[in-house]
Amino acid sequence: MSEQKKFVPFVSAETNMAEFTVKALIIGLIMSVILGAANAYLGLRAGMTIAATYPAAVIGMAILKTLKGSILEENFARTVGSIGESVAAGAIFTLPAFFISGIWPEFYTPGHYVTSSLILIAGGILGIMFVALLRRVMVEDVELKFPESIAAAEIHKAGRRSGGGSKFLFGAMAGGAIIQALGQFKFFATTWSKFITFSKQTITGTVFTGKGGLLLSSPGISPAYMGVGYIIGPKLGALNFSGGLIAWGLLAPIIYYFIGPSIDADFLNSWAAMLQSKDPNLSTTDALAKVSGSEYQITQIWRFIVRPIAIGGMLMGACFTLFKMRKSLGTGIKRAISDVRKAAGGGNVTADRTEKDISFVWIVVGILAVACLTFFITYVVFDASLIVSIAAATVLIILAFLFGAVSGYLVGIMGSSNNPISGLTLTALVVTALILVALGVSGNEGVATVLGVAAIVCVSAAVAGEMLQDLKAGHILGGTPWKMQIGDIIGVILAGTVMFGVLVILNQGDIAQGVKEGYEGGFGSKNLSAPQASLMAMLSKGIVGGQMAWPLIIVGMLMGLGLILMQVKSPMLVSVGMYLPLETTFAIFLGGAVKGVVEMISERKKYSIGQNVRMDNTGVLLASGFIAGEALMGLVFAMLYFLNVPTLAIFEEPSFLISLLVLTIIAFILIYVPVKNRGAADEPPPPSGNF
Repeated sequence: MSEQKKFVPFVSAETNMAEFTVKALIIGLIMSVILGAANAYLGLRAGMTIAATYPAAVIGMAILKTLKGSILEENFARTVGSIGESVAAGAIFTLPAFFISGIWPEFYTPGHYVTSSLILIAGGILGIMFVALLRRVMVEDVELKFPESIAAAEIHKAGRRSGGGSKFLFGAMAGGAIIQALGQFKFFATTWSKFITFSKQTITGTVFTGKGGLLLSSPGISPAYMGVGYIIGPKLGALNFSGGLIAWGLLAPIIYYFIGPSIDADFLNSWAAMLQSKDPNLSTTDALAKVSGSEYQITQIWRFIVRPIAIGGMLMGACFTLFKMRKSLGTGIKRAISDVRKAAGGGNVTADRTEKDISFVWIVVGILAVACLTFFITYVVFDASLIVSIAAATVLIILAFLFGAVSGYLVGIMGSSNNPISGLTLTALVVTALILVALGVSGNEGVATVLGVAAIVCVSAAVAGEMLQDLKAGHILGGTPWKMQIGDIIGVILAGTVMFGVLVILNQGDIAQGVKEGYEGGFGSKNLSAPQASLMAMLSKGIVGGQMAWPLIIVGMLMGLGLILMQVKSPMLVSVGMYLPLETTFAIFLGGAVKGVVEMISERKKYSIGQNVRMDNTGVLLASGFIAGEALMGLVFAMLYFLNVPTLAIFEEPSFLISLLVLTIIAFILIYVPVKNRGAADEPPPPSGNF
């Protein structure tokens, strides 16, 4: 059988080629920070992240080819560059939960920076150690196809022969940044909304009195949101938008219909006082005028009633996702236990460069160091008891190993883009919370300990999946595993030390912008929804502190069960759509519709497989560029707001007609450019980088 033959990589083990070089490391580290920051921005705003493997591969190739770098240097740079996205995913899913739950009243303090950085670095190193332990048995398993790893390796091979798609990526990055800047400069309106008032009605024969209306909203003018929609496609984009319609077209209006008449002076005064506490310069008259508006009131209903229902739906969706994967998860756990025996049995002794991992001794040292660090964080920083701290460190190692192995297994089956990290983190949080509650934890220290363990497990699982994907690509290309693992450790340390700063800039910048524009900013706001972190905060406080809004959560879980019984493809995505502002889900839906137009053109013109793959690759690079460009420019403006630097306002009341033109231009680019660059029908299909 051919599968029994010795595998020969693209660059043989005997070849002495430049790989772990200073220029490749620096390029990888810069990409790690940039792509990590872009994913943090996107994840907090839209509740989704994009896989960084393909953008890192294209950017690394473009730069290193000009510097006459080797293909192994490109592989190394991509490996280091893509790890920042995994650290960012762990950060945004968990760290804002400390702020949202009230554990950290102020998100930024020097102590919080140190704690967060230690959590991210510990989780990242733990994930790398476990992957180094399991690499050989998982990478060489013929049952694990690693589709995205194969595509990434083929992109590098193709880059040796052509210029790749860097012009599409960098061009879209520039376009996304320019559009974001023009929106911030008020050249066009970034959104439009209008409240349609219904007349007050008394239902005949009952005591109910209704008063309310419907809040209409345009799609947000966002290249990033449309890029997300393009990547996930029309079906998933429609599912996400359906959640927005349920929240804003059904639940919020019908609740406001009955609650509206009971909003009296006491309600208005309490809301006005809340606004003044956030903005001391706001007068009582202005605050009362704002909270008396129907748009503000229905938004509060969505925020405090509809969102907890959505969180219940997300919880049910996560459980259903894990249930569907029960066979894969069970297999992954069994294989992890057997694989570690094989890895520890002396199998690492080899003379081949392409088969050398970090030594087993250093792996054990790294795992024990993370366990000790977890004990220190829970015992000293979070002020947990000795027994609880020991239990937390023990539970952490067990869960991180199991979920890291399962994450790697799932990546091998279906790629890192489909890896259910939030579901695994949710499971880790619930298990940890129940164990620690049984040991008697309570109060803020209990909530903080649960969130800390969940955060480390989350980063570990995310990094493990991404690392294993890169190691498989390196296995195909002929990279040296231990060099890639050391590079990722350096990347994790850098990303872990800067990611908290990215979150601080986004949070404080949104708070400052909210004070300026009259909305409540920060994590959990309309601009930084952070749905996964909000779910973690609510669950940890609910289980440990008994503060769960159980009626609303249960209603949401029943709704999620109903969606499952209706065989909705992704109940989780519908629930996330309910949690996000309508302008966000609307823009994502438009991006999906644009991808649908491209698919319709392809079907009507009967393009070949090769042409379809080229269109997909070009479209994904454009979408990724739009996301990265807007995100990086968004970070710049967040910093300006944070530092209270005045920004230019071109128009006092910008026209939404210009906004529609901007939407049209984005849609045109995402349709015209991929179709134009489809190539000839008889050209062989290139490597697919489809997410």
